[in-house]
Amino acid sequence: MIIVVNFGSQFTHLISRRLHELGVAADICLPEQLTNQDIERAQAFILSGGPEGVSDENIAFDEQIFTCGKPILGLCYGHQLIAHRFGGKVASSHKREYGAARLTVLDADDLFAGLDDQQTVWMSHGDSVSDVPEAFRVLATSDGHPAAIAHNEQPIFGMQFHPEVHHTAHGTQMLKNFVSHCGIATAPVQARDPEQVINDIKTTVGDACVIMGVSGGVDSLVASYALHKAIGTRLFCVYIDTGLMRHNEQAYVQQMYDDLGFVHFQAVDASELFLSRLAGVADPERKRTIIGHTFIEVFEETVARMKDAHGEITFLGQGTIYPDTIESAESSKTAHKIKSHHNVTLPERMQLKLVEPLRMLYKDEVRQLGRAMHIPDDYLDRHPFPGPGLAVRILGAIDARKVEIVRKADHIFISALKEWGHYSDAWQAFVALIPVKTVGVMGDARTYEYMLSLRAVSSVDAMTADWVPLPANFLHYVSNTIINEVDGVNRVVYDITQKPPGTIEYE
Repeated sequence: MIIVVNFGSQFTHLISRRLHELGVAADICLPEQLTNQDIERAQAFILSGGPEGVSDENIAFDEQIFTCGKPILGLCYGHQLIAHRFGGKVASSHKREYGAARLTVLDADDLFAGLDDQQTVWMSHGDSVSDVPEAFRVLATSDGHPAAIAHNEQPIFGMQFHPEVHHTAHGTQMLKNFVSHCGIATAPVQARDPEQVINDIKTTVGDACVIMGVSGGVDSLVASYALHKAIGTRLFCVYIDTGLMRHNEQAYVQQMYDDLGFVHFQAVDASELFLSRLAGVADPERKRTIIGHTFIEVFEETVARMKDAHGEITFLGQGTIYPDTIESAESSKTAHKIKSHHNVTLPERMQLKLVEPLRMLYKDEVRQLGRAMHIPDDYLDRHPFPGPGLAVRILGAIDARKVEIVRKADHIFISALKEWGHYSDAWQAFVALIPVKTVGVMGDARTYEYMLSLRAVSSVDAMTADWVPLPANFLHYVSNTIINEVDGVNRVVYDITQKPPGTIEYE
């Protein structure tokens, strides 16, 4: 068993997941909670990344693990902590690294056994190891700087990059090499059993009724379908139209739930209420808060009506997945909140118990579960759509005109992706409105209109993402079509930012 010491990285749970995929048991432990018993029972340790610097004094950590003789692998912050602990130097980098980087392997033993001497890895750091401790050797470099190190006598290793993320091309093999160095056997892991998920729901819910807000997205669809398979007509699904949805979304979602055999489905149009409360609000967290509170208010009123019509409802179903929880709440004292999600910030006054079948899953695992339950691919392969809807794709203040601009342009972009055969090339694609106006010329007349950004990314689990190299002629077509057909736009750009440093969505 390997203990993953969590220093606040957004990727800590991914480390545990990769170990699980290798058939290796792993526990996640906060540094301040690591005990002597933990040190004794662990076969090895992995030190996660984190947002702090090694000189920060707010991290309590029992450094006894460095003298216990068991294998240790430090990742990013963990790598820097090892260097600092053994007398090396860590300093702010003049050249920071975020996203894809080129790794040159100098020592093909141990961590890089069986791999080529050039590797694509994923970085996310501002500080770097500037001086390697005397007792260590450099295993690999990036841009001429130490990117992987190993102790000359003890089984202690460090990597400046993140092997746990999908975009480090051979990261799983690197972790497997570390596991092998620890003398821990690996074994294939069976796919998640949908019957177990359904049985877990039955155990949790019993004979009670569940109400669930659904969006038409993959997460809420798979969660609601699992609930539907488990409790049948005791599930009540509610679709709330916030006025911030995709083109023709309500009709699409209604048809989808009818096709899948759901009995209780109700659509609620609250678009005027949401847009009135968002008027003039520019701060992204404030927008999310307003949307979250308004959603809950409308949802509570709907629950009350449902109870009057159908009797007591005890549980609230949600399609929360793991990336939602780690971006929304600090997973340790040193983790940073990235953004709020309205579906993980419910107030206590709702007095409904939660049932979240997908809470510990990633997006790719959700789709795998959906396919195992025989949900049609057309529904499962839809691109993700954020809970706050188009509000987080309109930077700055929102009004009805901006919403219509983004909705229409997004429909053009997504329709073109499908028509040109590029929809499946992207894990997620959308249009965002940039809150600046630029000068243009149309019909020999000066224009002063909005700029839109197209974004299409590849990903597996939403933890990292890269931009999709869409063909120039396709982007030319989409840009021309949007400018010709969407009033209020005279410029279109294509976003090629990776995650990190950017998030997939803009707000």
